Amino acid sequence: MREIDLHSLADDARLGALHYVVLFWCALIIVCDGYDLAVAGIALPSIMKEMGVNPAKAGFMMSSALFGMMFGNIVFGTIADRIGRRRAIAICLTLFSVFTAAAGLATTPVVFAAARFMAGVGIGGVMPNVIAQMTEYAPRRIRNTMVAVMFSGYSIGGMLAAMMGKEMIELYGWQSVFIAAGAPVLLVPFLLKWMPESIPFLIKRDRKAELAYIAGKFDPTYQPEPGDRYSVPSEDKVNSAPVRQLFADGRGYSTIMFWIACFMCLFMVYALSSWLTKLMANAGHSLGSALTFVLVLNFGAVIGAIGGGWLADTFQAKRVLVVMYLLAAVSITMLGYNVPTFWSFVLVGLAGATTIGTQIVNSAYASQFYPMAIRSTGIGWTLGVGRGGAILAPIVIGILVEIELPLEQNFMAIGLPALAAAFAVGLIDQRRSASPHVHPATGVGKRVPQG
Repeated sequence: MREIDLHSLADDARLGALHYVVLFWCALIIVCDGYDLAVAGIALPSIMKEMGVNPAKAGFMMSSALFGMMFGNIVFGTIADRIGRRRAIAICLTLFSVFTAAAGLATTPVVFAAARFMAGVGIGGVMPNVIAQMTEYAPRRIRNTMVAVMFSGYSIGGMLAAMMGKEMIELYGWQSVFIAAGAPVLLVPFLLKWMPESIPFLIKRDRKAELAYIAGKFDPTYQPEPGDRYSVPSEDKVNSAPVRQLFADGRGYSTIMFWIACFMCLFMVYALSSWLTKLMANAGHSLGSALTFVLVLNFGAVIGAIGGGWLADTFQAKRVLVVMYLLAAVSITMLGYNVPTFWSFVLVGLAGATTIGTQIVNSAYASQFYPMAIRSTGIGWTLGVGRGGAILAPIVIGILVEIELPLEQNFMAIGLPALAAAFAVGLIDQRRSASPHVHPATGVGKRVPQG
């Protein structure tokens, strides 16, 4: 009888077809997710005008999806470790596609907010699961990079919304960009057929044929034998109380630090996503020009995510994140001052790289911190608690816009949380991480502190 350690096989695997299948599906879902999130900010000026709502009320309308996302992060992040990630992802994809389209049919702020809440449940639920899925299958040496490449789909979806938004809103009204978001529900049958399942879930259900197939993809020299037993390391096995396990084995302090960093980062991300168009319009830019800033923000996010992921794989992830957060504080604060248009675009791109991009790198870092069996739970709770920042951001910035504070103070309010995030990340104890650090000079896997 042979003991096949699938975790080790995944860590040391060469990139192959299975990795690209997982990357394709996770990235495609995140593109849809990013589009669904971005359309609300893109359409916000038109929605405010048609429904006759003030900036403060509009902030609450935008936050309805974020309340749903908090619920989805925690619930689907936790139950996916029990029902399987593939099924959880399919449920979430259905939710956010159907209810984003439904928001386009809303005629009152209350109905719009209710539809966005339900869409938010799906949007929030899918995030921890695709992060955990990509982390589980990616080779150790390029894990941060692959998660970042996958999650850059979020920004691609945002850019797609920005590029389509102006044309569609002018021709067909703001409702059209929401209704178009219903199309991804058609992907669900294909997802259930082609997306591989979570490895700990397959082991728990003793689905040996699928496990043998995965092992063969990780190691082409592997030939299954009748007595083979498939396993993951003992630290990746959790039989009960997965939430309690987030605080076990000395992980509690770092778990809190991940939550604080995520809270602050998502505050910045959603403040910019919800209000950048309006703030740039207030600064004297036309609607078309303001939407171009959204495009640049998301383009910067792609560069920040992929570049930050590569840096995190090459250097120490903690230090990379601290530097990115400090750059976020500077670039966002500078947006409030009168600078030439070219430099405004540079600052917006840098803001996207160091907020949306940094959140993606931070999620990849968190996904490797927790053992495989509680990975979805760990990321789900990190994003769920962090979602409080996302909920507050549209409301707080909406109130600041309503009381007509100077532009520089609005952007300062968005940028200062980056300092708290940098401090929190600096206090994470990498020695408690479930994933070994790969020394950049030697490539040898070993557990070492990262600061």
